[in-house]
Amino acid sequence: MKKVVLFAFNGDKMCFIHVLLNALDMHEKGYEVKIVVEGSATKLVPEMAKEGDFLNPLYKKAREAGLFAIVCKACSAKMKVLEAVEKEGLPLGGTLKGHPSMSEYLDLGYQLITF
Repeated sequence: MKKVVLFAFNGDKMCFIHVLLNALDMHEKGYEVKIVVEGSATKLVPEMAKEGDFLNPLYKKAREAGLFAIVCKACSAKMKVLEAVEKEGLPLGGTLKGHPSMSEYLDLGYQLITF
């Protein structure tokens, strides 16, 4: 089974839509796929969670499929969305000084793609 982790740093919605589309596509094809939300992309969580946001349907589908591995706690705090991420029930954390560690995924055999 192919293992892929998508690290999303970019807070632009037109970039993040491709994270969601590709994660869902890989998931549907049987890949083991995870999404890690980092950097300015953390600010998108409360926006995507709103009904009417164009990312909302894809976000909900990815969330329901359990594709969100972790949202960076340090960046969520810096972007002032920590409470919103907690409210969404997405996993928060990071073992690299508060940030998710890429090496942990590489050590587990994941191919890493950044956005």
